[in-house]
Amino acid sequence: MRAGALSAILSLIIGLVPISLMLNLTGNDLIVISLILFPAVFISVYLVSVWLYANRIKRASKMVKAITKKKFEENEKLKLKPKDELDYLLKKTMIASKTVEKELIRLNKIENYRKEFIGDISHELKTPIFAIQGFIETLLNGAMHDDEVNEVFLKKAMRNVNRLTYLTKDLMEISRLETGELKSNFQEMYLRDVVLDVVESLQYKAQKENVEIVLKEFNKNIQVRADRNQIKQVLINLIENGIKYNREGGNVEIGIKPVKKDKDKISLYIRDTGIGIEPNDIKRVTERFYRVDKSRSRERGGTGLGLSIVKHIIEAHGESLKIVSNVDKGSTFSFTLTKVSHILV
Repeated sequence: MRAGALSAILSLIIGLVPISLMLNLTGNDLIVISLILFPAVFISVYLVSVWLYANRIKRASKMVKAITKKKFEENEKLKLKPKDELDYLLKKTMIASKTVEKELIRLNKIENYRKEFIGDISHELKTPIFAIQGFIETLLNGAMHDDEVNEVFLKKAMRNVNRLTYLTKDLMEISRLETGELKSNFQEMYLRDVVLDVVESLQYKAQKENVEIVLKEFNKNIQVRADRNQIKQVLINLIENGIKYNREGGNVEIGIKPVKKDKDKISLYIRDTGIGIEPNDIKRVTERFYRVDKSRSRERGGTGLGLSIVKHIIEAHGESLKIVSNVDKGSTFSFTLTKVSHILV
């Protein structure tokens, strides 16, 4: 600002030289005129400088203070090109404010997720642990020598131990998926072979529940690009759910359909004739530990993580999961897979 004022004054003095020559002004006259004009020029330059810089400096200072107080405002001029160094500094301050805001939001989400996750785990672990504790205490207090109840209590304790094992396994799986630690090993594979492997492994469980697994015919030469083990995990979780929440004498149907909007994809569906899901619950069934029927889910050995794992695996593949359900009629879970391009369907 001082340099600008000095420059303006020098320009004024230099400009007065030809004027003084024309008006036959003496050197003393020129000095007097300069002394009179100096304050006016200085004040004018100062006011212009304040108008040009003070508002922007004040705005930058306001943003910095807002950052320290974790208060952020919308900056409409973020995309404007800087005209001078102060504009550049102001824009950088705006960008810094946005960056800090996004980072704080991300950290808050992580913290909320951590608290929620710990709360969920604590709640889910307490039930089997307290059950095991109760059965063992009962046995130690004398039931161990009662042949009519000791084996029953031991079997119940073992069932809760198994539940803890499944819960721990699923927790490790979903933790690796959510943190990105578990990487997908994409490869070309024959879809029907993978489905057949899963169906065969679950036939015994289906027969035990008096539920039929129906595999619809489709081209055995269809190949998809995906992680074989992860897709098997998805199928196991969805088919097991179809068996667990089915009615006696019901069925679980597995088949494929074309995706109308994308010829490079197919939709693999698992449809059951079970209890169905309420419309309000459909959006939440893929959340961790969310159960539509809590008592029945625990009774059947569910951990509440199966559908959450399914969702994470499908999303890691860049595919989509769709759920359609009608209460007392059944549910259909379908997800897309990308076909290998050189295979014609």
